[in-house]
Amino acid sequence: MSAAAISLDEVQLLREENALLRVQIAWLTQQLFGPGRSEKLDRAQLLLQIDALEKLTTAAERPVETITYERVAGPAPKRTLPAESFAHLPVKETLIIEPEAVRADPSLYERIAEERTFEVDVIPPQLFKREIVRPKYRHRLDRHRAPLLAPAPKRIVAGGFASAGLIAWALTAKYGDHLPLYRQEKMLARWSNAKPGQAPISRQNLSDWVGAATAQLEALVKAMKRELLATGYVQVDETPIRCNDPDLRDGQTTTGWLWALARPGGDVVFAWRLSRRHDEAEKLLGNFAGILHSDGYEAYAAYVRAHPRVEWAGCWAHARRRFFESAAERPRTAERVLSLIGQLYALEAQWDEEQVGERRAALRQAHFARPLFRLRRLVSALQKRVRPRSGLGQASAYLLGQWEPLTAHLRHSQTRLDTNAVENAIRPSKLGAKNWLFVGHPAAGDRAAVIYSLVVSCQRHGHDPHAYLKDVLTRLPAMTSQDDLTPLLPAHWKASANS
Repeated sequence: MSAAAISLDEVQLLREENALLRVQIAWLTQQLFGPGRSEKLDRAQLLLQIDALEKLTTAAERPVETITYERVAGPAPKRTLPAESFAHLPVKETLIIEPEAVRADPSLYERIAEERTFEVDVIPPQLFKREIVRPKYRHRLDRHRAPLLAPAPKRIVAGGFASAGLIAWALTAKYGDHLPLYRQEKMLARWSNAKPGQAPISRQNLSDWVGAATAQLEALVKAMKRELLATGYVQVDETPIRCNDPDLRDGQTTTGWLWALARPGGDVVFAWRLSRRHDEAEKLLGNFAGILHSDGYEAYAAYVRAHPRVEWAGCWAHARRRFFESAAERPRTAERVLSLIGQLYALEAQWDEEQVGERRAALRQAHFARPLFRLRRLVSALQKRVRPRSGLGQASAYLLGQWEPLTAHLRHSQTRLDTNAVENAIRPSKLGAKNWLFVGHPAAGDRAAVIYSLVVSCQRHGHDPHAYLKDVLTRLPAMTSQDDLTPLLPAHWKASANS
């Protein structure tokens, strides 16, 4: 049958099938390559599904029409040259290579120019000892006086041999680079040129140091949390983490929850909890007053109801995601919903470039009114046409049920439309999820949450986590409970370290 013989109904059917397949390809591609992809989906399986769907899409397109066009190539993406990438590296060694003829008789030649290239090398890490000498003195005129001896520097582990730098390396490797302690043990043995089978620094040493450091650093995280809650605007999210539980038989794992508090551009505070019960939100937030920005989890709704001084702001990314993932059910309607939500984000991006500051709330009220009116009318009508338990039915119920929190952004300038900032903060810990399998007991997750809070906050502020932890672990042992910890918090540390 030729393309001309296809009826209009068949053309329409093929177009709808094509649109459906394209939505499915987009969703699978997002799951595979997007920042929020599910870690449970198998990459090879997704690629096979995408390949199959693309073939079906092509087959659906062929009978309808053939389009010939010329694509105008856009400007090639700017490529960073190696010389630019490594311009900041110090030159440790310069190798001058003279031509053989010049070396044989230099008097016959004069130097007119030179050509310079470079290669990048690495100095493998190496353990070394730092000797600390404290001379002891006796008074020349009164030998009965007690000898004078300078006090030993205070360390995180009193009487131990681990420096602040070594402990900071272990913390950064475990919680920043996701290296479990047994791998660190092997690396340190290699760097110390130990004999085969020997481990001068055992994983038990490392575990003890992590525990001792956490005991000192916990006060910083508590101060970070107080400062964060005092700002009056906080984003919150939680994610499940599997970890070992020795109380269970046959090496079974249990599920704990990593809760996160953050605000755009600020510190991040993690808290480890053994459940996701509603009272955990109460414990985490306490008597917070201000804007609570979260998804629609009922625990946050219950917290807002119990605290009149808290205003709930919803997450547009969560609302959008539900329509995106259910778009295959009604592609055209879902596309209209996503387009209207996209208009909100396009306006936000424009205002970000213009740095509108405190004018954002007024701009939202002026420019969001029309797309929000159309969106609510569209979703309300959609909800009546679909089954409540369908994907779009649940997406519609979520958006309409969250309408008040979602539109709370019109009254504020400091809020973002979504909680991606706090979700992105959790993501590094998910990359290190295997670390949690080495937690000896679920209760030990508290110390991991402390270190994650500091490491991720450092990364947010552009600090090297190792440099930060080394400096802080050097200064903390000599401090008292009366000292101000503010200069040691990641948000303030750079200025205090340079002063």
